[in-house]
This record gives sequence, C-alpha cells and structure tokens, in this order.
Amino acid sequence: MSGVETRSVAPGDGDQRLDRWMRRQFPHLTQGQIEKMCRKGEVRVEGGRVKPATRLEEGQSVRLPPIPDPASKPKYDTPRISEADAAMIRACVIYRDDHVIALNKPPGLPVQGGSGQARHVDGLSEALRFGAEDKPRLVHRLDKDTSGVLLLARTREAAKGLTAAFRHRNTRKIYWAAVAGAPNPRRGTVRYGLIKAAGHGAGGEGEKMQCIHPREVAGTEGAKAATTDYTMIENAGGRVAWMALVPVTGRTHQLRAHMAEIGHPIVGDGKYGGSGQENMGDGWGAQLGGEVSRKLHLHARSLTIEHPVTRAILHLTAPLPEHMARTWDLFQWRASDAPEDPFEDFA
Repeated sequence: MSGVETRSVAPGDGDQRLDRWMRRQFPHLTQGQIEKMCRKGEVRVEGGRVKPATRLEEGQSVRLPPIPDPASKPKYDTPRISEADAAMIRACVIYRDDHVIALNKPPGLPVQGGSGQARHVDGLSEALRFGAEDKPRLVHRLDKDTSGVLLLARTREAAKGLTAAFRHRNTRKIYWAAVAGAPNPRRGTVRYGLIKAAGHGAGGEGEKMQCIHPREVAGTEGAKAATTDYTMIENAGGRVAWMALVPVTGRTHQLRAHMAEIGHPIVGDGKYGGSGQENMGDGWGAQLGGEVSRKLHLHARSLTIEHPVTRAILHLTAPLPEHMARTWDLFQWRASDAPEDPFEDFA
C-alpha cells in the first residue's frame, strides 16, 4: 500500500471527472472504493472536499490517501463477467462506430455500481470493447429502473465531446411514459424546483426529490431549478395516458417527481406514486392493476446529439422494453403512430 501523496493534473488530463481520472491513475481501484474515499474526505482537490463527479482542471493538486496495492484487491471487487451477461449487454447495442456505442439499457440494471450493486453497465462494459484497447466510458446516466438510450464513449476524445454536449445541454432527449390519468392541458411545462428529502431508513435509504414552488427555489438551500416539457400522445378513457417528456434540465428523478406533482405519477412508480398506489381513474395512484406490469413505465425513447468526432447528427431510438410493450399492446397504442418529435410545434 502506498502512502499519502499529492499529484498534479497533467496537461491534457483536465476537463474530466475525478473518478475517471483516478481510475486511469489506479486501474485496479473500483468505483465503490473511490466513492468511499471521497465520502470520507480522504481525497482532496486544492485542499477541498470533492465528489466523484467533480471535474478536474489542468494543474490542480489532488491529495490522495494510501492506495491499496493491486495484489490486495478483494476478489469480489473484480467479478468475472459471465458469458450470459456478456451476451446480454452486447444484445443491448443499438449503435456502434469507432468512437461511440449506444445501448438500449434494460430496466432494473444500474448504470454504475453502488451499495449492494455488483452487476451494472459500467462493469459489464468490459464486454463492449469489440477489439478496442479500453472499455467504453459512461458519459451520462439513467436511473436503475428507467430503460432506453444510453451512450458510452470508446475514446477519450469522444468522451470529452459527449460529456460537454450533455453538460451544455446540446442534446435532444425524449422520454416515453405511461402516467395515471390524462393531464389537462394536454401539453405544458412543469417548473417546480427540486430538493433532496432525506430517506427513512437507518442509512438514509429511500431518499427522494421533493418539489417546491419556483418562487421558493432561490431562497431554499439545496434547491435546484428544474423544467420539464410534456405532451400527451394518446390516452385510454382518461385513466392512463401515453406521454412524451423532455427534461429541459437534468435533475435526479426529475420526470418522476414532476409528473407526480401535477397529479399524474408514472405508472409503476412506487417511490412517487402515492401512499395508496391504487389508480381509480382520477390520476392519483401509480398501479393500474390487471394485466399492467408493476414495473416503472419510463423509457428514454430517443436521443439526438452531434457526433463528437464526425460532427454528423446522430438520431438514436430505443424500442420499448417488454413490460411497456405489453402495456402499449393492451391499450392498442402503436409506436408508429407517434411523431418522431411530438414537440416539433411546441410553443
């Protein structure tokens, strides 16, 4: 094990997340180990506490705690990818070139590891090298239970360009969801701010985002402005509606919290769907019962983004996951009936 040391961010290594920089410095470290070091304040940048997602700049000083030797790495930190998991993650690929890979992420699969999460996209991405020297890098995230388009970069150049595009919102993301009830008006914008509310578990489990009025955001510590555009594509007797959602901002659980706040939680949302969960047709209650799955009905349907190297415009579309496809069939909703961009004439 090494001792405490300080390293400078070398030229060309700036404008990247701290956790990715550390993984390049110490390839044997796991994401969980890095997050723990940051959480305990053992990693410091210019003397200050940081998070794994903190972006580094060239020349900054990074204080590092003693780093375990590669030989001391626990076996459970390097799970071998099974042939079945490798085949599964490769089957999720919907686009691939020398610089970018796009997946249709399955619901229930976390993007990154965390407490109790041993199987995730970041770990399985070792199976997505396709002859490249390095495994592809994550450049954005989806919630564990949200399916759909997820981009990974195959080179550092691509990672830098894609990360910048997401950070500066030079993307077009459209989600599909089934929600309780039918919003009136059919289209609109939700502007409630969001603030994290503590969970009820012993370790803070169950934390969720709480909506606050836009006028209160500036004066509320920890609150962040959030904006969601929505439009209804179809509805079934006012009991459930097929929605297209655009997260103008990218806050945690934004779409789920916003739809619940206006009285139309996303079907299958146990966290934001109300205490009773039953949907009697008035909008509230995220469980429809009958043949409708209890899984979350939220899907990152499409992503439009400029290619980080060729500069061509990529239009990526992900088919619905199985449980949502069954719901669409039940209500006789056809994906082909939806316009490519339901917000084209949005004002």
